[in-house]
Amino acid sequence: MQRILIVDDERDVRDSVKCVLDLAGYEVFTADNAADAMEQLGRTHADLVITDIIMPKINGVQAIQSIRKAFPLVRIVAISGGGNFGVAGYQPTAIATNAYLASAEEAGAHFVLTKPFEAEDLLAAVEKVLGVGHA
Repeated sequence: MQRILIVDDERDVRDSVKCVLDLAGYEVFTADNAADAMEQLGRTHADLVITDIIMPKINGVQAIQSIRKAFPLVRIVAISGGGNFGVAGYQPTAIATNAYLASAEEAGAHFVLTKPFEAEDLLAAVEKVLGVGHA
């Protein structure tokens, strides 16, 4: 059974992604920040990490760089909704999200997904990155 670590500071996102992957037959564990994720990866093997980009303290791009360096065989899917905040509460969502996800790809993410995404899109990304046909 393939193991997946989900890293997201938003509990609802973590729980939703975990539920979809649990139902698909993956072994899933979670972390709410990148530092805890790195500790978990040091203790427990994961085949795939799904990480948010916008997180406090250590952001997802930094996490991807650290994971790629310390655990080069781990596959990575980056997810982001763009962090819609700014001086006047406005930031062009599509542009911000694309920039964040492009940075994630440059850091070594194998696939990127824009939040919100459908369960089918998540499963397709996981299957593609892991190179499996999972029903």
